[in-house]
Amino acid sequence: MSETKKIPWRTRLHEIIYEADTPAGKLFDVILFIAIILSIILVMLESVNSFDDKYHEFLNISEWVITILFSFEYIARIITVKRPIKYITSFYGIIDLLSTTPKYISLLFGGIHALAALRALRLLRVFRILKLVRYLGASNMLVSALKASRAKISVFLFAVLILAIIFGTLMYLIEGEESGFTSIPTSVYWCIVTLTTVGFGDIAPITPAGQLLATIIMVLGYGIIAVPTGIVSAEYTSQNKNNILRKKNKVALNSQSCAYCLAENHKDGAKYCHQCGHGLHP
Repeated sequence: MSETKKIPWRTRLHEIIYEADTPAGKLFDVILFIAIILSIILVMLESVNSFDDKYHEFLNISEWVITILFSFEYIARIITVKRPIKYITSFYGIIDLLSTTPKYISLLFGGIHALAALRALRLLRVFRILKLVRYLGASNMLVSALKASRAKISVFLFAVLILAIIFGTLMYLIEGEESGFTSIPTSVYWCIVTLTTVGFGDIAPITPAGQLLATIIMVLGYGIIAVPTGIVSAEYTSQNKNNILRKKNKVALNSQSCAYCLAENHKDGAKYCHQCGHGLHP
């Protein structure tokens, strides 16, 4: 009898934490969203010495409240899934752990002056902002577009690196050490800075041939910037068309999360996980 009571309880808690189709799930996401924002604001305010000196006690207590809140959330996420290791070793599981533990570490080693540098680990709590991606609807399409275009972008970046090596080598041969191009790596660095239109100005060609090559590189840089933007935009448009097609065919996706493998984007009315085949409501 006790086992039959535990299963519905874990199922309901799983739906609240991992899904957003129910009122309780939406409320949980809103509260978590606000807590994440407050946590980031506290980290920022703590870095302002004048504010920290005046409100240190308030900041410390607030940080502990939020840290305990996220600790309970982390534990709840572990106990509501069938395979806890799957969540713990997942990307967001690691983020959740890293963003919660620094406060406890600073408590354990706070009295040791030599380990005062461990307080810098508190900055890891800023990683909680990465969790916000899960609560922005349009971000799913953007992430899918980036994943779909990663091969094209990788080839593009490799081509840019080859161009930087070629142009950097040519600039080293043209200008030489007198103009600050002391080595090929330094020249490649200058070429990358110029291609990306950053232009620190620490190195500049002085010969007419070098200036002509620099002009070509700078003009090429503006064209290069547009390439990855076009690749991602095309994939994003494709993802948007797929979503429209699914809506026309009445194939809706919900926020159901599998308790076994944590897979999402299941169809409405689906009884089994599309990835591992387990029931969605054990």
